[in-house]
Amino acid sequence: MSIHPPPSAPDVATSLSADDDGIERRGFLKCMAWAGTGMLWSLHGGVLRSMALTPAALDAVDTSASALFFMQISDSHIGFSKGANTDVTATLQAAVAKINALPTPPAFVLHTGDITQLAKASEFDTAHQVLTTVRTDTILYVPGEHDVGTDNGASYLDRYGKHTQRGSTGGGWYSFEHSGVHFIGLVNVLNLKAGGLGSLGAEQLAWLKRDVAPLSSSTPIVVFAHVPLWTIYPEWGWGTEDSAQALACLKRFGSVTVLNGHIHQTMQKVEGHIAFHTALSTAFPQPAPGTAPAPGPMTVPADRLGDVLGIRQVHYLPHAHSLAVVDQTLSGHSPAAAMALGEAAARKTAAEEHPTPAVATTEIVIHNFAFAPTVLTASVGSPVTWVNRDDTAHRIVSANNQFPSSPTLDTGNRHTVTFAKAGTYRYYCALHPMMTGTIVIR
Repeated sequence: MSIHPPPSAPDVATSLSADDDGIERRGFLKCMAWAGTGMLWSLHGGVLRSMALTPAALDAVDTSASALFFMQISDSHIGFSKGANTDVTATLQAAVAKINALPTPPAFVLHTGDITQLAKASEFDTAHQVLTTVRTDTILYVPGEHDVGTDNGASYLDRYGKHTQRGSTGGGWYSFEHSGVHFIGLVNVLNLKAGGLGSLGAEQLAWLKRDVAPLSSSTPIVVFAHVPLWTIYPEWGWGTEDSAQALACLKRFGSVTVLNGHIHQTMQKVEGHIAFHTALSTAFPQPAPGTAPAPGPMTVPADRLGDVLGIRQVHYLPHAHSLAVVDQTLSGHSPAAAMALGEAAARKTAAEEHPTPAVATTEIVIHNFAFAPTVLTASVGSPVTWVNRDDTAHRIVSANNQFPSSPTLDTGNRHTVTFAKAGTYRYYCALHPMMTGTIVIR
């Protein structure tokens, strides 16, 4: 396996015909989206077909004949310690133990980002110490927004960016071959814009086009990135704004599998020959789109936490032109019941709580992934203070470089800026760019 050196908004067709198993595809995918069940994708006559990985179906998958077996883990958030999970290191260790208990070690492990919570050196160190105990030859990474939000990815790239591509701002994307499969690691968490989604950027898209140009259209492709490459829920920032351009580069290939993290739950979608999968976290769940007031760490009953955390196996079966994608929770139970409990509790809390108001007219409260007030008016020379009351980190960034960025603000942290000139100052959260606000100084 070798990582490649630099090589010198179309719609994707959707196939939604019924399968031979009698399950209509659209309804099947809708049901599977929330179940956390594994799926087997196989190509028959150029049409991608699916089946639920029930115990009987798993028995029918001859994984011993696979040319390649690898694992995906995601969203470990080392350094997080709130109600949703007070020991994320322990649950990452449990995920590693589950991998190490498999009868066959994976060829490698893909970590699809948010290795850390605050991108601290100590958090990267802890993650490294745990992950080096996995029985595998190689662990490969792409960053999440929590890994790059404090320094535009400098610390991440120093640790994991060797032999990867660099752009004028940031970098870290790369590709490699293994067992006849072409893997592409993309970075869609740098240079995010106010109110926007994940972003790949022109330089990375140009590199991707060059990277896949020499490949035969029969080459199986696996793409992995942190933020989903399909738009799941833009209100929560769950999508990538220029993903259509990336998918256009892959449209000609007969088998493309896209593996993402970020949303801390399993969802699947098929567009033509492209199958999309999001993964469980090893740290904490997030609510399903629109089922709670906001995204972010969701608390479930302590004895059900293992139901909503997990890992993913992927087997490439060349004789069947198939990728078998198997999601496993740490407990072995379906996440559906625990997710429903967490979502109901989040809605109940939101209905009953009375958010703590700002203690001063120039204070902005960060709560439920929003700034309150959204527009604050103050006089020249007034200090404006942000206070974070969410259970996750945020970072204040000026949309037009009009004032210095804040450090990463964990729960309870405050940041103050004094505005010496009249004007309108727009800002957003660097980690969650759908969060925007405005300060008017008169």
